[in-house]
Amino acid sequence: MKPRFALRSSMPWWRGPALIAAAAIVTFLLSAIVVRWAGGAPIPAFRYMFISPLQTKFGFTESILSATPLVFTGAAVTIAFRAGYWNIGAEGQLLAGTIGATWIGIHAESLPAIIGVPLILLAGMICGALWALVPALLRTRLGIDEVVTTLLLNPIALLIISGLLNGPWRNSETGFPDSDVISKSTQLPIIWPGTRVHLGLAVGVIIIALCWWYVGKMAGGLKLRAVGMSPGAARIAGLPVERTLLVTALVSGGIAGLGGSSEVAGVAHQLTTGISSGFGYTGVIVATLAALSFIGSLCIALLFGVITVGSFSASRALQIPSTIGEFVQSVLLLTVVAALVIQKYRVVWTRGKK
Repeated sequence: MKPRFALRSSMPWWRGPALIAAAAIVTFLLSAIVVRWAGGAPIPAFRYMFISPLQTKFGFTESILSATPLVFTGAAVTIAFRAGYWNIGAEGQLLAGTIGATWIGIHAESLPAIIGVPLILLAGMICGALWALVPALLRTRLGIDEVVTTLLLNPIALLIISGLLNGPWRNSETGFPDSDVISKSTQLPIIWPGTRVHLGLAVGVIIIALCWWYVGKMAGGLKLRAVGMSPGAARIAGLPVERTLLVTALVSGGIAGLGGSSEVAGVAHQLTTGISSGFGYTGVIVATLAALSFIGSLCIALLFGVITVGSFSASRALQIPSTIGEFVQSVLLLTVVAALVIQKYRVVWTRGKK
């Protein structure tokens, strides 16, 4: 008899929250080890990362600002994944949105703000959707895996930005590889006086609310969820699977592109090669940790904003790498995914024949 492991489904309902709590504890323990290796004290580091940003107006508002692009990319990935379209290209779609927004921003000096602001947001959304179009067509027309095609387009978008900034869009005043500052009529207004929180946050929250309402309450959202859960069964039931996937992919790309225009028009006010610090990739983590919940993705985005600001505070105070925040986010993803797998299955020890 040879012993072996097997997976058995079902588990008492109360173990779910317990496993998530265990995942959080494991995350803290692993992060504490890394903080100690980096020469810092774990408890003060966690206090700086999770508590300090919430104790001051500046820290809180900067956390919201850091979370704003993740609100868009989290929503973009969530709606795509709910339809069974595995969009890993939110990073490239966000960058495409920054290109469209910058073009409008540097050519709209004569427009009033009431036209310039909606126009720059629309430009980012359209460019993000167009960047998502080719992988969507390859998936729906030829059956080519969108995970590969969307992922491979991400560095291409960055190369296009680099080419523009080292060529026709090079700053005309400084000669540095960044664009000219966009016109004031296209810059997003501040919605919290005395801070840097801009209109993009409100737009992102509205997008989250619309996605939640459509997917959860509308007939089209029911079809989208049906396609995501079982495309074969949806096809047999007569649902337009390919069209649903195509439209969802374009909507997902448009939301990510809207996040790009929000960064250009609300924060940087010009295009740079570092306009995104991996917002699209982090959006995948946000959506996964939120279990593809739109409201949950908003909460996770805000949590990540706090961790981002707090990690810089911990770096300055304790002389540890600021990338410790990214480590915490990654470990949290892995432990939560492991907890969800264990929640769905239980491992038992069995004996089988040789």
